[in-house]
Amino acid sequence: MLIELGVVEQRHKAVLEVLEGLPVTEVAAHYGVTRQSIHRWLRWYAQGGIAALADSSCRPASCPQQMPPAVEARIVALRTEHPGWGPRTLLHYLAREELSPLPGRSSVHRCLLRHGLIEPQRRRRKRADYRRWERLRAMELWQMDVMGGVLLEGGLELKIVTGIDDHSRFCVCAHLTPRATARPVCEAFLAAMRRYGAPEQVLTDNGKVFTARFGRGKGMVLFDRLCHENGIRHLLTAPRSPTTTGKVERFHKTLRSEFLAGRTFASLEEAQAALDTWVAHYNAERPHQGIGMVAPLRRFELAAEAPPPVAPLEGAAEEEPPELRPLTRFVSAAGKISFEAVGYHVGAWLAGEAVELTLRDGLLEIAHRGVLVACHVRRPARRAAPPARSAPPGPRPAPPLASGPSVKRKVDPTGYVSFAGRGYFVSNRLRGEQVEVRLAGDTVQISQAGVLLKTHAARHDRSKEHGAFSTPQGRPHRGNASHFSREESGTDLPEPIRNAGGGT
Repeated sequence: MLIELGVVEQRHKAVLEVLEGLPVTEVAAHYGVTRQSIHRWLRWYAQGGIAALADSSCRPASCPQQMPPAVEARIVALRTEHPGWGPRTLLHYLAREELSPLPGRSSVHRCLLRHGLIEPQRRRRKRADYRRWERLRAMELWQMDVMGGVLLEGGLELKIVTGIDDHSRFCVCAHLTPRATARPVCEAFLAAMRRYGAPEQVLTDNGKVFTARFGRGKGMVLFDRLCHENGIRHLLTAPRSPTTTGKVERFHKTLRSEFLAGRTFASLEEAQAALDTWVAHYNAERPHQGIGMVAPLRRFELAAEAPPPVAPLEGAAEEEPPELRPLTRFVSAAGKISFEAVGYHVGAWLAGEAVELTLRDGLLEIAHRGVLVACHVRRPARRAAPPARSAPPGPRPAPPLASGPSVKRKVDPTGYVSFAGRGYFVSNRLRGEQVEVRLAGDTVQISQAGVLLKTHAARHDRSKEHGAFSTPQGRPHRGNASHFSREESGTDLPEPIRNAGGGT
């Protein structure tokens, strides 16, 4: 009769056999396990008796790095109170509350996933694939735009004229208006300049309130005139390129999620007062992830400490710095330009067009017809510049013309001349003009008025040179061949040829 033993009973029986004196190797072979398993069962039996031979969890008895329950509860409370806060923002406020031990960012993310406060997402692009650029100090560049979405109780929608400092992310303009026409937009821009000063540059899209680029008129709009009068360089984005003004667009996303979500206002004045309060909190208190979790005011206030511009010497003209002088390049068919032997991508849609390059604080700005189309970090040159010479070399002496016979040929519409049944290139500028062709050893020289133009290696059949030199003035026109006379041609024709026309 077969009796089925449990796992614990089999382990206990194996332990008893070893304790009775049987070798461990024989017991392990009998039960089909390794010797290490038998020794492990012996240790368990010695520590806890027969109850210790049962299977138990492999989970460690303690985990020193486990997040404390108090910290986990605080993370859940902050996330529930502020659904828009992510792991970095939650970690910032945990540090301000001086909770200890402070968890890592990945631990906060796993905590939110475990409690179902966020959905698992897969990153589409690597963080290293994103290329970010910003100005090196405040008041160098403002990004301005217009957004909607501010609703009043009567159903009217208001527009917001927004402006962000590129370096500090400081909001310099947040003005509400019923209609975003040219006059209200320029009034908001002028009020921001009266409060904070005029920036060096301003970057906008191609809206009609900012530029007449795609409008019917050809003159400057009011916004361009305002920039011109205040010495501000107005930069425009390329068409359908919202990522160029990505900082102000990201500000719009924050404004919608933290201020406008589910809110309506009774009047424009009430909405403006609430917006001003939120902007003051955004500038002075709210930490910004793009600038190291500090408030934008901490960066923007450094603009007042910038050194004043150096005045030029008396009697000397103030020259433009070399890095600000625009350079011209032509875009290749692949959509690239070359600067200092380094290629920079512009766009295949600009192939063949001329663009202007401006070096500014380590950045290479590429503009097409006054519109900023690309901006790259200046990369080091691939090859060093040749050493400077003490004196420029003089012009190379032209090789002398050969003294042999020459023939005259007319340059065809493609810039070539024909000699001995072979075409030789001269120049497109000399199409329709006569040039002289002569042999100089194994080369063919092409000249005009005693000036050597081109020298080619002889590629024609040398046996055809006699026929080429027999017509030094070129092949006569077929229609006028019968009207040539001996005096006109300047040659003594043989008698049979002169009488071939039937004359006596």
